[in-house]
Amino acid sequence: MQPSDSEPAIDPARPRPQAGSGLRIRAARGTIVNAAFLVGVNTLNLLRGFLVAAFLTTTEYGVWGVVLVVLFTLMFLRQVGIGEKYIQQDEPDQELAFRKAMTFELALAGVVLAAGVALVPALAAIFDEPGIIAPALVSLLVVPAQALQAPLWIFYRDMDFVRQRKLQILDPVTGFVIAVGLLIAGWNYWALIVGVVAGGWVGALVSLRASPYRFRWTWDRVTLRSYASFSWPLFFAGMSGIVVGQGLLIVGEAKLGLAGVGIIALASTISQYSDRADQAISQTIYPTICAVKDRADLLYEAFVKSNRLALMWGAPFGLGLAVFAEDLVQFGIGERWRPGIGLMQAIGVAVAVHQIGFNWDAFYRARADTKPIAIAAAISIVAFLAIGLPLLATEGLRGLAIATVLVEVVNFTIRMVFLRRLFPDFRFLRHAARALLPSLPAVALVGALRLAFGEEGTLAAALAVFALYVVTTLAATALIERRLLREMFAYLRRRPAAGAPA
Repeated sequence: MQPSDSEPAIDPARPRPQAGSGLRIRAARGTIVNAAFLVGVNTLNLLRGFLVAAFLTTTEYGVWGVVLVVLFTLMFLRQVGIGEKYIQQDEPDQELAFRKAMTFELALAGVVLAAGVALVPALAAIFDEPGIIAPALVSLLVVPAQALQAPLWIFYRDMDFVRQRKLQILDPVTGFVIAVGLLIAGWNYWALIVGVVAGGWVGALVSLRASPYRFRWTWDRVTLRSYASFSWPLFFAGMSGIVVGQGLLIVGEAKLGLAGVGIIALASTISQYSDRADQAISQTIYPTICAVKDRADLLYEAFVKSNRLALMWGAPFGLGLAVFAEDLVQFGIGERWRPGIGLMQAIGVAVAVHQIGFNWDAFYRARADTKPIAIAAAISIVAFLAIGLPLLATEGLRGLAIATVLVEVVNFTIRMVFLRRLFPDFRFLRHAARALLPSLPAVALVGALRLAFGEEGTLAAALAVFALYVVTTLAATALIERRLLREMFAYLRRRPAAGAPA
């Protein structure tokens, strides 16, 4: 792996950008870059999900849902924080630090790949669906491809977001183009699998080509212990996602069949769209807060402002989904998805609440204090097992909709407790009220129109009401958050330079 001749090399001895080098300006510019990337990429994913819903039957979508659960399970096992720890560390030789981190990442990918080969036949036996074995096994080829994209960490740590995203964009775009083309050609769920795998390997090849550091296998036991101490709570937290995914899959298939699993998978795709879009901010500020992890005042400022910026997107999206879910089914993806309306509405409410303090764990990771993340995950698993699965098993999709909101209430409480522990001056009720306030006028206006004139009977009427919701939300956000927006735009007009304020 050698740097491209057209790109400047990164000095292995150069420290990361520090306070005094214009971190606020870097973060503001990085937020724009990451927002454009993540919103664009996840819009492609969401569009792909709706296209799949239009091209496939609910049963075929259920097969894709099983494959997604396998992939998410393996991604959770693989993403145990090796990249986050590499960003957090401050070793004097960054090339050596990267070699060790990528060695650990590739070793873990090998373990995860072996686990996937064992998991797929087991799931096929549990569901008595041997037809999922071939597509799920082929999808495992994306695991080593994702690990080989580790050189992107280098640009991320250096806060070179433009270069990072220029390389990273090739994976999702390639996958989308191939998947849509094959869907049109009639490849059913195989179109999605081929697209995911092809995109992953294109991303791996361009990342390896662009890496400024040469890679050699470098196994260091002392460093491994440091990574393990940082990562095991994140591994446990990832296991909570596996428990939720596998639990939904097993109980959902038993109660509702593959068609019901397809509805759950579609609802989950919509939820993940909001979560990943919020990463535009959380991913931008992570290297920033790592640089100022010993400055409590700057950490608190970063949390409050970053969360308010994320809520400008997340809360309107979630509440909008709750308000317009029926229109989405009626005028968009088709009546066969009508049983999932209640679940989509519940997910919309949960998404809006979830944005309040959603990035709390990034601040604990920056301080290398990851145990609270494991504690929060353990409580979340208990809530899911005690509330989510019983309601799904007894009440079906309606029960899952109720459980979605109740479990989010538990998770919200956990976040607030740990935020108060990290930031004693944090007032969560005031923060939550301010977070949701810009979205309320739009929701109230749409509700009043529907009470006065009834539900929209035509696509044109539905689009007009949706446009009104968007315009009202933008106006309310601009009014209520005008000071924060002016501050962010001011940073965008400036350039970071040595000696600039943090």
